[in-house]
Amino acid sequence: MKKFTLSQKIRYHFDNLMSKGVIALIGWLGILSIILVVVAAAVVSILGLTQEGDETAPGFIEAAWNSLMRTLDPGTMGGDTGWGFRIVMLFVTLGGIFLVSTLIGVLSSAISDKVDQLRKGRSHIIESGHILILGWSEKIFPIISELIIANENQHKPKIVILADKDKVEMEDEIETTITDNKNMKIICRRGNPIDYSDLEIVNPNDARSIVILATTENDPDINVIKCILALTNNPNRKPEKYHITAEISDIKNKDIAELVGKDEVSLVFSEDLIARVIAQTCRQSGLSIVYTELLDFGGDEIYFKEEKELTGKTYKESLFKYNDSAIIGIQFADGSCKINPDMNAKISAGDKLIAISEDDDTIVLNAGDVNIDDSLITDSADVETQKEKILLFNWNKLGANIVRELDNYLAKGSLIKVAEDSTYIRTEVDDLKKEMKNSELIFENVTTTNREVIEKLTNENYDHIIILCDSDSNHINDADAKALMTLLHLRDISNKTGKEFSIVSEMLDIRDKELAEITKADDFIISNRLISLLMSQLTENKSLKKVFDDLFDADGSEIYLKPVSGYIKTGVETDFNTLLESAARKNQTAIGYRIMKYSKDPEKAYGVVVNPQKSNRVKFEEGDKVIVLSEE
Repeated sequence: MKKFTLSQKIRYHFDNLMSKGVIALIGWLGILSIILVVVAAAVVSILGLTQEGDETAPGFIEAAWNSLMRTLDPGTMGGDTGWGFRIVMLFVTLGGIFLVSTLIGVLSSAISDKVDQLRKGRSHIIESGHILILGWSEKIFPIISELIIANENQHKPKIVILADKDKVEMEDEIETTITDNKNMKIICRRGNPIDYSDLEIVNPNDARSIVILATTENDPDINVIKCILALTNNPNRKPEKYHITAEISDIKNKDIAELVGKDEVSLVFSEDLIARVIAQTCRQSGLSIVYTELLDFGGDEIYFKEEKELTGKTYKESLFKYNDSAIIGIQFADGSCKINPDMNAKISAGDKLIAISEDDDTIVLNAGDVNIDDSLITDSADVETQKEKILLFNWNKLGANIVRELDNYLAKGSLIKVAEDSTYIRTEVDDLKKEMKNSELIFENVTTTNREVIEKLTNENYDHIIILCDSDSNHINDADAKALMTLLHLRDISNKTGKEFSIVSEMLDIRDKELAEITKADDFIISNRLISLLMSQLTENKSLKKVFDDLFDADGSEIYLKPVSGYIKTGVETDFNTLLESAARKNQTAIGYRIMKYSKDPEKAYGVVVNPQKSNRVKFEEGDKVIVLSEE
């Protein structure tokens, strides 16, 4: 065996002592201080050392006190007299200087380490009733903004964020983007949301609701599913069910996500949803504004209200009972929902009405007398669907879903042309052609920002134009910029030739929308914002999941903007009740209207009015639209 010297052993034990942490070091410094004070007091009392002028030596207690004062304050020995006493106190003071300076250094280092640790965001929170957001993406900012508005009337609401990102960086980005937190407290912590120990930091068991965001990685759904598993299969989880809202990008992962989430998770299929909205909006200008109005917390939202007074009444009768709220469906006692049910459907005990209203407490039976002017009601049949031509600029992961969704709505013999810079999508387009039932799909390899190319394409007289953000762009700003260039060319061509284009453009960053508004496109689909709004709604009310599933399902009732002339006579002032009655006779639920003379005015919500007061009188003109829930 190797022999170790005494100095090596002392050094080894000293290293172990130093590594035991701040508390151990302070303890040993305290013990050394006591030893120093006790030894000095013993020497002074035993040897009888006194200062000049003192007749008797101080006792042990008094000597210990004097020694302690000199270890803490070197200046105390300045007045000492008597060389024996001075020498002992000098050693006590020098020892005190060493011990106190070491203690100060240890405490300073400990405080500095603690501050650094706090800045890393690794300390546990003890909040309860908070909203927990797991993950980080551009969607987090509109989600936080909406949750701030939704919880404005709550007492000390809190949002806790756990993401694998620097805590200070997260806080700086939030502070820069969100200027008014109102009464919302926002807490950031750094950690991996799929790690059990990191999840414990943010106390998920006491969270009111949990939001799981998809990251910007190549396959974000894998992390989302892992995060759901980390929550639901955690051995330390609470016995009650979680209220989780999670984003899944690819609809192909739907089954596995539902398998691991069961009934604890409300899943938002982002790519599928955006594709449906774009496909619907391109043929119905203003639809995205209606969706935004229903999804954000700034205006009217969707609520549930059990109205015992209406038990036994029909759905149609309930439509006219509220002046300030728009009834859109029924949530049955078993929890299932039906948007725009049959007008003769009976409201049973335990059923709840689904209503669009400013707040849950504004759903009040206050309609009073309702007068329907039958002389204004028209009975025009819906115009038969005609063949359409649609031009799709650029291609991304939404492209295939948009084309499939369009094919469901278009009449036979319609045309969809895809114009894209890259040729790599040709195989994907060729495969899509085999799926087309109503439309012909063609691909043209062109530069989508080239003016000559755009002019040539627009000469082919397309009914609708869709502009997607380019998948080849490495940053959302670059993708938005390319779409904006195409928009500007289209608008300039329109101004110079007098041609009117029906344009829908996808934007990724909400900040680019204000820049793009100068192009006067009919609609902007802000992908990140729309998904964020939907997730915020589900975070506040899990029951809305079935409502939105029905609303966005192509097999059920959807939102349509139809010519108002097909419902009532134009040019005559009337109230909304007459329009509501006309729609009900077609088994449709009217929820608003669009005044087309304001279609380019963002200050007037582009002419869109959702949930108008039914008693207010409006004069509709030819070209105005009524917003209805209908199966076709």
